[in-house]
Amino acid sequence: MGNGEGLTIAMVGTRGIPAAYGGFETAVEEVGRRLADRGHRVVVYTRGSERRSKTYLGMRVVHLPALPVKQIETLSHTGLSTLHLLGRHRPDATFVFNAANSPFLPLLRLRGARVALHMDGLEWRRSKWGPRGRAYYRWAEQFGVRTADALIADAPGIADYYRHQFDVPTEMIRYGAPILDELPARGVSELDLVSGGYHLVVARFEPENHVLEIVEGYRRSTATLPLVVVGSAPYSADYTRAIDRAAEGDARIRLVGGVYDQELLDALYANAATYLHGHSVGGTNPSLLRAMGAGTAVIAYDVAFNREVLDEQGWFFTDAADVATHLVDAEADAVATAELGAALRERARDAFRWDEVADAYEELAHRLAAGSTIHGSARRARRRAAEWEFEQSRQVRTP
Repeated sequence: MGNGEGLTIAMVGTRGIPAAYGGFETAVEEVGRRLADRGHRVVVYTRGSERRSKTYLGMRVVHLPALPVKQIETLSHTGLSTLHLLGRHRPDATFVFNAANSPFLPLLRLRGARVALHMDGLEWRRSKWGPRGRAYYRWAEQFGVRTADALIADAPGIADYYRHQFDVPTEMIRYGAPILDELPARGVSELDLVSGGYHLVVARFEPENHVLEIVEGYRRSTATLPLVVVGSAPYSADYTRAIDRAAEGDARIRLVGGVYDQELLDALYANAATYLHGHSVGGTNPSLLRAMGAGTAVIAYDVAFNREVLDEQGWFFTDAADVATHLVDAEADAVATAELGAALRERARDAFRWDEVADAYEELAHRLAAGSTIHGSARRARRRAAEWEFEQSRQVRTP
């Protein structure tokens, strides 16, 4: 796009850049670098990066600390970032990521800055949060709706949630998918694996990611290719022990822990026979997009988010028995499984393009700079049903 004069755009509330953690960070890097290439002045607030450079891929990087405590790490860093922004030239548009950071929106708006809040998934449904954490996230959602100038949803289901719960509009902006048309030069032999010769799971060990059901289902199956499980559980020791017990004694199951080498991760995705995706509470999940872009067939937990991203092109499970069945089916016809993976890569190429994601952020930034806001109509919004379960994320859909 690149229309009009360059804007000053701030990105707040993530771990920042270079991206080495999750979906938010990847989005900030991929979108921010494109906006900078188009002549915008992009400022990214960053915490915990080993790289201390003040610029990265054309973006300005502001390094600020955070308290290393799970419950307040994000909030403490966003608070410092907000104070830093208040003492600088007012941005034309500010993108704040994570609904938990909504308490800082009024401070940012005090200076007349327009603020878009990326709502993320249904964070209050994650098991890692206790009752107080879940209550806070539900409150923060409503506060964000009432105080933001624009709300960003990354999937149709998330947009539907805010429309149903608060009767407010959202900007539906996806993530992009990295496309791997050829196998990475670096292979997986260093992990004693062969191309097309294993099934893959990449997930944090949390109940809503259904890693335990995947491992239990694999163990019940007659699958002959090994199951490689990448991930760990920073907040859930009991769940990790349950997964360890489920895998114990089965030489086919390989728990390899966290893998933070992006090149090796790409190779793992691209060389897998299938990718098993158990995530259930997010919107458009970056791990799923990475598998699709790598051309890998997917066995996914059966929720509307996953069906919509895959465009129904996959196997879907609700329990361990389903996992066992699908694994055997995938191995029974390797050609059809590979063809399914190739179709998913084309789906990723067509529907999840970073250039188009950057277009949407740029267009929203221009509207915010021109004064666009939903604040007038949304500032008195109230949640419609305190205990209402979001239908699309909870119920299993049938094709």
